[in-house]
Amino acid sequence: MNVVRIVLQVLLVLSSFFLIMSILLHKGKGGGLSDMFGGGISSSAGSSGVAERNLDRITVAVAVIWTITIVGLGLVAKLG
Repeated sequence: MNVVRIVLQVLLVLSSFFLIMSILLHKGKGGGLSDMFGGGISSSAGSSGVAERNLDRITVAVAVIWTITIVGLGLVAKLG
């Protein structure tokens, strides 16, 4: 049970990091952190919506992985 808990904790840390990064990379309405990483340049050049849709999909997938990891850690804590 310790191996499962350690794997879930590592997965939680990684998914938390990627979830934060993917949220910060979204195009904001009024600028913000997304403009610091080139969002302002691409929006003035007429960026395509494909990249934003793919970023939405990645964000949702990472959020689902994060949620499943949280539930899994809760179950391991309850059973162990």
